[in-house]
Amino acid sequence: MSSVKGKFAVVISKIPMVQMGLGCMMARHFPEYEATYCRTQDELTSLQVKRAAVVIADISGEYFNPRGVLEQYYLLMSQYKGIHWIFLISRPLYPLAIELLMCPQSTLLSDMGPVEGVISALRAGRERAERISQALLLPEPQALNKEPEQAVTLTLSERQVLRLLGKGWGINQIASLLNKSNKTISAQKNSAMRRLSLHGNAEMYSWINSSQGMRELNLISVYGEPKEWKQIPQEDTLQS
Repeated sequence: MSSVKGKFAVVISKIPMVQMGLGCMMARHFPEYEATYCRTQDELTSLQVKRAAVVIADISGEYFNPRGVLEQYYLLMSQYKGIHWIFLISRPLYPLAIELLMCPQSTLLSDMGPVEGVISALRAGRERAERISQALLLPEPQALNKEPEQAVTLTLSERQVLRLLGKGWGINQIASLLNKSNKTISAQKNSAMRRLSLHGNAEMYSWINSSQGMRELNLISVYGEPKEWKQIPQEDTLQS
């Protein structure tokens, strides 16, 4: 891959697991790059963007105001044209991503694709990389005889707690990450279970691992589950 603007990369993701997985990937396959990490594009500084040769942005979990988020990326791409922008997007955001993010310096990858897709795009560079991953171009499979699913009305906090539980985090870890007490995290978990009419941790994990739960919590965007994406130590067990 040709070197542009030095060897500097920016990784953007709200999800700690994805951030860590991308960091492991960069360290293992692209050690020549200096990488910096942000939760959202709002945290980016002008110096970081000016130095960057590549920006890897995970926008798969943008449930609220996705158009506003993508429009901000559109403005950034308009201002900084020498960067290779690699976007990880979920299937529902694909039409909007085509409208706002598709340009000569961008690559759109499915959030359900393997991590090798990111590696290949980085190695190819912005001039030769595949513009849209094949996973996004394939028609979405239609389920046959699908039973109607109960509408999910979780709060953002409840959804966040269940998502982290589904990734193997314990109550103590989640409380530390979100800067809340164990009691608050347990209360949000129990509140989510009541909304979903779930009785006990077994039913909760069964729902989390169901197709509906994985879709609602965006757990299907973890790039498979190779070892590189499983770096969070499980130091504590689930508490009620």
